[in-house]
Amino acid sequence: MLELLKKNIFLIVIVIAISGFLLFNNDDIDEKAPQLNSVSTSTEILKEEIPDQPSTVIVDVKGEVLQPGVYEIDSQFRVDDVIQLAGGFTKSADQTMVNLALKVQDEMIIVIPKTGETSTANEQNVSGNGKVRINYATKAEIEGLNGIGPSKAQAILQYREENGFFKTIDDLLLVSGIGQKTLENLKDDVQIP
Repeated sequence: MLELLKKNIFLIVIVIAISGFLLFNNDDIDEKAPQLNSVSTSTEILKEEIPDQPSTVIVDVKGEVLQPGVYEIDSQFRVDDVIQLAGGFTKSADQTMVNLALKVQDEMIIVIPKTGETSTANEQNVSGNGKVRINYATKAEIEGLNGIGPSKAQAILQYREENGFFKTIDDLLLVSGIGQKTLENLKDDVQIP
């Protein structure tokens, strides 16, 4: 038996080393667990400090819907939901001019034009004071702004498509190619919402 033990001493040392390694690693995992919990707690505290989004918003629906008007709706609604609340499209509505998947935002104006009509759709993009409503403007309308060419206009549209509506004028600084100087040029010509 002693001879067998001498032949397998190498295996016994390896088994003891592996067992010791696993034992010490389990202790390390247990020591790290409370740290993970403290990170989770910090994340929960940060979530509590972020102000809640309003649960309802007010939207103005105009044009070719059965019941145009002002609607107070859930902030998670899409344009399609609002159109349904407004009774749906009329027979002469041009449904291709409206992004039905777009999330609604407070003070949003949804204009449904007649088929073949374009002026009604543009009313939602330029406010009564002549400012371009950047959250609704077309590429051509954005290109008409001071200091904005085709590439910057496309970048604005892409940002809006990927991230949703601009909440403040300063959000335009998040768009690639728009710096502080360009923003200063835009402030008098752009309206949000």
